[in-house]
Amino acid sequence: MSNTNFVRYDAYKDSGVGWLGAVPAHWDICRLKELSNIQNSNVDKKSHEGETHVQLCNYVDVYKNEFINASLNFMWATADESEIKRFRIKKNDVLITKDSETCDDIAIPALVTESLDGVLCGYHLAQFRTKDNILLGSYLFRLFQSKSYGFRFVISAKGITRVGLGQSAIADSLTPVPPLLEQIAIAAYLDTKTAHIDRKIDLLSQKAAQYCKFKQSLINETVTRGLDKTVAMKDSGIDWIGEVPKHWRILRAKDIFRKVNRLPQNDDQIVTAFRDGHVTLRKNRRTAGFTNALKEHGYQRILPEDLVIHAMDGFAGAIGVSDSTGKSSPVYSAYVPVNREEIHTQYFGYWCREMALTGFISSLGKGIRERSTEFRHKEFAHLKL
Repeated sequence: MSNTNFVRYDAYKDSGVGWLGAVPAHWDICRLKELSNIQNSNVDKKSHEGETHVQLCNYVDVYKNEFINASLNFMWATADESEIKRFRIKKNDVLITKDSETCDDIAIPALVTESLDGVLCGYHLAQFRTKDNILLGSYLFRLFQSKSYGFRFVISAKGITRVGLGQSAIADSLTPVPPLLEQIAIAAYLDTKTAHIDRKIDLLSQKAAQYCKFKQSLINETVTRGLDKTVAMKDSGIDWIGEVPKHWRILRAKDIFRKVNRLPQNDDQIVTAFRDGHVTLRKNRRTAGFTNALKEHGYQRILPEDLVIHAMDGFAGAIGVSDSTGKSSPVYSAYVPVNREEIHTQYFGYWCREMALTGFISSLGKGIRERSTEFRHKEFAHLKL
């Protein structure tokens, strides 16, 4: 190991590691097993009679938090004495997710920032306890966060329905090792800079939430009141709306829209109604997280300018006007205006999303699964618009 006690970046060398390239000449390259004690946890979430009650730092705790400390709400389980001795977590331990549903979402790290009595490393996690005279846990944590270091684990993950990292894939990982003083400086620098960025993200998130509320208020006010704020008003007879401009008509949806059910064509691709109101070919947005039916019974053709309502997710805003030609499953309802000369479909797309986002559709209360309201043609057809 190098004894260099100061930072010099004027001399570089080839690391011999393809993904890493050149590194400062005084850095070492070692296998991770030479720098840290590594173990995969086998402590499950079950409680067994005769075992000691413990708390578990689980997969989700690591996946969702950069730092593990007493502020987290750990779950309770039991473990035997050998598991307690082996898998208790200590300050400066690094935990990573060693299993995942996809290979590109693996080896997510978290740093233990304080010793936690009675808290064990849970299943589906790998635990690293670095050799303090060689490698700092805080530096290893930042290494795992880097895309270039993490890519080694992406390509090493094995599996079909679920992927995982074997012991050798982790232990044999070639790792850059600066001198300890540089590791301290690098970790401290990143702590300061990332904390500043996190504060900016929090502020921007708060502003984004405020703008979302303003956007929703603007849509609500305009879609139900119109643009002329001086026009005479009347009671709409619709409880959740209240007054509307006096010259507006109140009709049931079935008098405004006609439900269509067209046969799909062989080359039609899947159209999806997303919760932000965007109705488009699925490939235009994303395909991850969806499953395709093996047999497409009851599929229908969707055309541009169709008003499309997702029966199960409409309550959450999955309603809008299609911008694409494609096909959808029977869980969707597609509508066209009865009289195209009098009806602008996009306006009613906004109106129907307003019904969803104000909670009106949820209030219909005919859900068949948690946090869902079934909103099919028979519910839509009789609504006043």
